[in-house]
Amino acid sequence: MPSPFPGMDPYLEGDMWQEFHDRLANQISGQLMPLLAPRYVALLAKRYILTRPTLGIVDLPPRIVYPDVHVVAPPAAPPATGRDGASAAVAEPAVELPSILSEEVPQLSIEIRDVAQRLLVTVIELLSPVNKRSEGAREYDARRIELLRTRTHLLEIDLLRRGTRIQLDGEPPSAPYYIYLSRWQRRPLTQVWPLPLRAPLPAVPVPLLPPDPDVPLDMQAAVQACFDLVSYERLLDYTSPPPTPEFNPEDAAWVGKVLRTAGYRSTPSDA
Repeated sequence: MPSPFPGMDPYLEGDMWQEFHDRLANQISGQLMPLLAPRYVALLAKRYILTRPTLGIVDLPPRIVYPDVHVVAPPAAPPATGRDGASAAVAEPAVELPSILSEEVPQLSIEIRDVAQRLLVTVIELLSPVNKRSEGAREYDARRIELLRTRTHLLEIDLLRRGTRIQLDGEPPSAPYYIYLSRWQRRPLTQVWPLPLRAPLPAVPVPLLPPDPDVPLDMQAAVQACFDLVSYERLLDYTSPPPTPEFNPEDAAWVGKVLRTAGYRSTPSDA
């Protein structure tokens, strides 16, 4: 079944994001492969970003975030004894606090390479929360600057409303989502597609080596393919408010109307 939304489904920005992110990368690669053959391939590239979810670098649902403080009643233990054999009083801890544990968040991107020399031609990045907050944003910015110094095209897809945006000299039109394309021949200029909430996602060009023409990437078809395969509508709770950040009143009312039309009951965002 399709998403009830005509474009990007804002409910995917919650705890299903990582699954959707990886699934979307696979769909984009699969969509491009027949358009690129026989000269190019679209390969999946995985890297890991070290992050600390308890510090708020990644917005995770409260039910899986480590607790800040855990008050405990320790189990009874046999009394400790001193050197003379007499029982010694042992102090009990007041609380148990979690250690700050880092975790590796996998990140999939798509690398278009020519078959003859394995030359990296175009990188397609699907931004995640870890790319748009604190340490992860700095890591991504450094990677981005390194790519922009090469003769590699960079296509960046930002389907998240929260977090920092790609830093450009100037402000693009306001929108919940964006796609950015930096062709190496036109740097420092970057093409920007602002993506509205209420419209289908566009098809955007994927540049190759000259004189080969661009190939199209149909983003709405890629998202729809993910829904067709996984049926995310069975997993997303459309009866609850969408993940943060909150919509403005006009967009919140539109989201509620879309869900009611699709047969879901009224959500708190309708108020």
